Amino acid sequence: MNGEALDDNPHSAPGPISVVVVNFDGAQHLPHCLESVFAQTLVPDEVLLVDNASKDGSERAACDRYPSLRLIRLASNEGPCPARNAGLAAARNPWVLLLDNDAVLLPETLELLARAAELHPSAAVLQPRSVFASEPSRVHYDGGSLHYVGLFSLRNFYVPLAEAAGKGTLEVGGAVSVALLVRREPLLALGGFDPAFFILFEDLDLSLRLRAAGHAIFSVEDALVHHRGGTQGISFRSGPDYPSSRAFFHARNRWFVLLKNYSWSTLIASLPGFAIYELVWFCFALSNGSLIAHLRGKWAFLRALPTTLRSRRSVQRSRLIPDRELLVGGPLTITPGLKSSGLRGLVLAALDRSLTLWWRVARRFAG
Repeated sequence: MNGEALDDNPHSAPGPISVVVVNFDGAQHLPHCLESVFAQTLVPDEVLLVDNASKDGSERAACDRYPSLRLIRLASNEGPCPARNAGLAAARNPWVLLLDNDAVLLPETLELLARAAELHPSAAVLQPRSVFASEPSRVHYDGGSLHYVGLFSLRNFYVPLAEAAGKGTLEVGGAVSVALLVRREPLLALGGFDPAFFILFEDLDLSLRLRAAGHAIFSVEDALVHHRGGTQGISFRSGPDYPSSRAFFHARNRWFVLLKNYSWSTLIASLPGFAIYELVWFCFALSNGSLIAHLRGKWAFLRALPTTLRSRRSVQRSRLIPDRELLVGGPLTITPGLKSSGLRGLVLAALDRSLTLWWRVARRFAG
């Protein structure tokens, strides 16, 4: 993607930056996150801690250690989406760094993100390159493209940092919400993060809405963040066990993304691709013991249809860019723990190839 053509938009340079850290029972991660925030070479103008009704006292310990923290306590844990939105609404600056509590910044990360924002004024979101805290020589998230079956086609996923493609600041299709420098105005104008998702796919949904409304998203390759343990019960990095809660949200939220964001012509043209993907994922859920959670997710999606269709009308009113310019047909991103050289590997390779081939047909009819 070429981001330079859009960089004549009259948005202001970052100036003072607010930092919003979202926390839920973060005693294990939050101290590391906040220590990195207060050690930035570019000093944040303010740091807000939005707490999702933690029960471990992590928010109190943080405020005791850092008296300058602005604490926003939410009454219940409704996931990171309402917490991020509350932080965006309360922040006093146009630019906000949104952080999950398991993100640890390198000292110059915020400065590098701010510098990239100055050079690319079309940006609504800038993402640092996320590496594993347990293995900082390997990339975890680095932005990606928007796969038409409702997934991220991730860049440099699990690739050794020394071999990762891309340098400088690159325009990407979407960003993963470990750490994001964002302009408040376009996010709030589009409703921010959708609370209906609770967790998982909410960043894909936001990326699609921003891109469809004509905003740009960038990955800043030399700005690094160490990603620690992930969300307990949701995060999946390796091994054969796939959390049932993740299976539920995957089954439900992926269809939230599709129905909310795609034109009707794109949905109809993509149906064969959707069907192939659903069949393979049904078999995967059956094989790993998460079928009940998978089916519960589909039922939850159907029950939420009226609400999703209302959200769809709002999204489509803000659309400026057609799906065919936003979506790609592959490659399909597979977590290494799910890959194998046996039958599963052959099935996944065939799935990827089939989806790519069908998009060549469907793209002609996409809205």
